[in-house]
Amino acid sequence: MPGPEVLLYGIPLAFLAGFIDAVAGGGGTITLPTLFFMGLSPAQVVATNKLLAIFGSATATLQFWRKGNVEKALVLRLIPLAVIGSALGAYLVRFIDPNAFKTLMGFVILGVGALVIMNKKFGLEDRYPGLTARTLALTLPGAFIIGVYDGFLGPGTGTFAMFLFALAGFNLVRSSGNARTINFATNLGAFVTFLIGGHMVFWIGLPMGVANALGAALGARMAMLRGSAFVKWMYGIIVVLVALKLFSGK
Repeated sequence: MPGPEVLLYGIPLAFLAGFIDAVAGGGGTITLPTLFFMGLSPAQVVATNKLLAIFGSATATLQFWRKGNVEKALVLRLIPLAVIGSALGAYLVRFIDPNAFKTLMGFVILGVGALVIMNKKFGLEDRYPGLTARTLALTLPGAFIIGVYDGFLGPGTGTFAMFLFALAGFNLVRSSGNARTINFATNLGAFVTFLIGGHMVFWIGLPMGVANALGAALGARMAMLRGSAFVKWMYGIIVVLVALKLFSGK
């Protein structure tokens, strides 16, 4: 078990992860390697990461929710499917080769990122048409699939969710708010599961969780203040980082 000195780098990195995750998703690409580097077992890493992630995702969700950047009528319909998908994804881990799946998702997220960055107008204007049949046909299965991915693998869940909401017509600030809310729901489901399993290292996860929450609060405010163009720039960076994480096989 590591000593308390690991918090000297764990806390600032958790803050950075919270900031990045609130803006464009992908905070797990920072916190997961950090927890591994501390010397925790794989089970402790995954469980403790969910403990600190619940702080950040809850804080970011609250920030976006208060400012009206969450489409409540839509998101509340999607949360149950996302949570069910997350449970299914956790079950499927034992049947599918994780490394092959990581490689596939690495190519997928690079393709998604290219579509967002190369289309100059994509995500910069809010064109959400409301709860139309097309919106529900896109987002209901999309939320379920994203939930499965989060339960199975995890890194970049918020980034994928942002793309889904941008496809539905939201600008990237509102897409980020909706994505954080969905991610909070899936994190909460996983948190309860891991809490029961008993692998969380609380003396690491709690202070890093507070730092993650502070970073998430700043990131959410920055995203809303600077607008969709800033979020799009950050999104491109996070896509590359998530893809590298997936291709690394670690």
